[in-house]
Order: sequence, then structure tokens, then C-alpha cells
Amino acid sequence: MKKITKDRFIVSVTVGSKGQIVIPVEAREMFKIKPGDTMMVLGDKERGIALLKDEEFYKVAKFAK
Repeated sequence: MKKITKDRFIVSVTVGSKGQIVIPVEAREMFKIKPGDTMMVLGDKERGIALLKDEEFYKVAKFAK
């Protein structure tokens, strides 16, 4: 199921036998994710999982104290 707008989308992905997922093309294009980019996986047992490019994570983390 997909719902796509200019700034947002929701799409389901399937976890493969090796625990891998495919990042949908809409997300790769929106967030300029290219082969070889490093991604950060953030997890919180109550709030869930977030996936973001490492460079974006470090921009935010730089201001966290």
C-alpha cells in the first residue's frame, strides 16, 4: 500500500530472511539516498525504529547535550 504526497509517504516493506529491507524508490529520491551511503538505525522499545542518513544524524547529534 502506498500513499504519496510531495512531502510525505507511507509504504510497507518486507523483511527478508537475512533481516534486510529494500528502501523504496520514493524514499531514496526524497532523501537523496545513494548506493554506498551510510545509514543510522535508531531504536526505542516504546517508540519504534527510525532510519536516517548518518550525515543528518550527526547534524542533529552535534546540538544534543
